[in-house]
Amino acid sequence: MNIRKPKPGQLPEREVSSEPIYHARRRFLQAAGLGVSGLASRLGAVFTAGTTPRSAELRSLTAQRNPKFKVEGREISPEAITAGFNNYYEFLTDKRRVAELAAGFHSRPWQIEVRGLVEKPLKFDVDDLLKRFPLEERVYRLRCVEAWSIVVPWIGFPMAKFVEWAKPTAKAKHVRMVSFLRPAECPGQREQTWYPWPYFEGLRLDEATNEVAFLVVGSFGHVLPNQNGSPLRLAVPWKYGYKSIKGITLFEFTDKQPPTFWNKLVPAEYDFLSNVNPAKPHPRWSQASEIDVPSQKRIPTLPYNGYGEFVAQLYR
Repeated sequence: MNIRKPKPGQLPEREVSSEPIYHARRRFLQAAGLGVSGLASRLGAVFTAGTTPRSAELRSLTAQRNPKFKVEGREISPEAITAGFNNYYEFLTDKRRVAELAAGFHSRPWQIEVRGLVEKPLKFDVDDLLKRFPLEERVYRLRCVEAWSIVVPWIGFPMAKFVEWAKPTAKAKHVRMVSFLRPAECPGQREQTWYPWPYFEGLRLDEATNEVAFLVVGSFGHVLPNQNGSPLRLAVPWKYGYKSIKGITLFEFTDKQPPTFWNKLVPAEYDFLSNVNPAKPHPRWSQASEIDVPSQKRIPTLPYNGYGEFVAQLYR
């Protein structure tokens, strides 16, 4: 395998990906020659060794499932996997320890700000959103750029409803989102100082108001666990998982395309749109297939992660 030599000022591969992920990706590529069963076995051992959360301690949320958004041919991933194996660099790059390290994170009270090109700037507590917007459950695929995937029953509300309430002006073309900055509670933010914390992401306004874009406050019948992005995260399942920002504190409407975290760090590998595209390989591995974490089976990746009927028209 060819390892790129970073240019001056560019992070080396093992720092961009974190050393555990760097080595896991090397194993992924090396295992490709073992066939489907060998690859699934090797990655399955990595992806299913998470910590099971004590979800009974989380406040319950009641939401009716929206039948329009379902995943054919795949079961919902067990909560022990979705809440026990997490990409959340703010806490740690070791996915299996994030739940443990996030247990003491304070996700209440939680202030959120809306600013920029809006009729009136807003500040409110996240629990105000639970009172303002009717909640629903949607079963979505989540496809990581690292070529693994799960299926999650998110609870939340359409982002389009939130945008309508925020009242952006006619000049607004994008929405910028920013996560929290709490190094005292987050060892990843405290120790990984080469990352430009806090995490930041962005969408075009037509993406944010697409019916699939979803603001998430819960999963599996209760509020989000800290390690899954509590108290508020984004779900845009037609894009790679890193676009679904966690722990949101700010929505800023702007007339210019905002910078995004991974695109700023490694622009040659992570573009602004980051739509799931099996025909476009990552510079260091194929995106044509993925590992379904619970079954440990290798399956074909679908264009737009299977949501093309809803979003393909945005990119014509």
